[in-house]
Amino acid sequence: MIWLQMTPAYYVALVFFAAYPIVTSIMWITTAMMFRWRWEGRAGEAPPERDDWPFVSVMVPAHNERAVIERSVRAMLAMDYPAFEVIVVDDGSQDGTLDALAPLLGDPRLRTVRKIPNEGKAMALNDAAPLARGEILLGLDADAEPDPLLLRWIVPHFDAPRVAAVTGNPRVRNTTTFLARLQAIEFSSIISLLRRSQRVWGRIVTVSGVVAAVRRSAFFDVGGYSAEMPTEDIELTWKLQKRFYDVRYEPRAICWMTVPLGYKALFRQRLRWARGLMQVLRKHADVMITWKTRRLWPVYIESSLSIVWAICFVFLTSIWTLSYAIGLPPIGASPIPNLWGMTIASICLLQLGVGAWMDRRYDPSITRFVPYAVWYPIIYWAFLALTSVISLPWLFRRQSRQSVRWTTAREGVDA
Repeated sequence: MIWLQMTPAYYVALVFFAAYPIVTSIMWITTAMMFRWRWEGRAGEAPPERDDWPFVSVMVPAHNERAVIERSVRAMLAMDYPAFEVIVVDDGSQDGTLDALAPLLGDPRLRTVRKIPNEGKAMALNDAAPLARGEILLGLDADAEPDPLLLRWIVPHFDAPRVAAVTGNPRVRNTTTFLARLQAIEFSSIISLLRRSQRVWGRIVTVSGVVAAVRRSAFFDVGGYSAEMPTEDIELTWKLQKRFYDVRYEPRAICWMTVPLGYKALFRQRLRWARGLMQVLRKHADVMITWKTRRLWPVYIESSLSIVWAICFVFLTSIWTLSYAIGLPPIGASPIPNLWGMTIASICLLQLGVGAWMDRRYDPSITRFVPYAVWYPIIYWAFLALTSVISLPWLFRRQSRQSVRWTTAREGVDA
């Protein structure tokens, strides 16, 4: 064990493990604040007024969503927008998902499609797109409850001809458990903050599958969603950006969603996300050897380094655990917080605090969960690093041609 800790590889892993979260957090905080000051405007600002609002088709893929679908579609139909339709695609549900929408079928804006086989979320969206009447296609999850002004914030972005997609700001609705509150902090301080940063870089890793609007012509230009990919939203984002379309983030487009309340369900979700990212990095590795796609280099490199850091996390933690188990104090680790450990923790908490501060205007309740942030580096980093390492084989796995089917297990739907 000691000989391993004396090798150059160990010291390189140790330095990278310590430096990566510090450097990236500082980079994310500064660039996110640039976005905040330049593009988000003042609190309480109203969306732009106009007379020529384009027609929007809201596409809702659903599989065994009876518990949430009526509440969600009611919120969708209540959006403050003059011209839109809602298309719910029942993808092989066995729980009477469409039956739950019976009270709403009198609204002419609501259309339903029943598919007998379960072919997955991506195929459900692809099947809905040719039926849509709008030039802008808004994909919403079946548990999503959009803010009434969501479309009024998203649609003006499409006035720019190069804009192909705009993703909104998902917020956690069911904050009833410790784990759900950690995820609420994550969506503000990691996901939302990082999307702000990536917009400053010029490219983003992914639109959110919960709430993402796509220009119809661009959607068909890149072949729609890739049904064989575990994370169809990441894949679509990269396909669009490789064709030099612009993809944007609109933090004022709020959409409430439910998140997993238990560790088992969250683990399955994050394992799928990690596997999907691995597949996308493998499929689109060619962006790193093409000068024309150089604006994707920062997000590709950052995504790759995050995987390397997860490997270092699991590798070093395993070595340190074994060292303590046999009574040998490991090199570079201490049960008592030291300088670099406290530095990492302080920078992480600063990032979490800045993210919550930025999103408090959209989700005032987020400030109540800031104290939970102290657990994020301790619990959540280990959890996410483990899912990344377990998913590593997918980085080298040959892409399947079979569509990825889904099973849905909603938790906390009555919150």
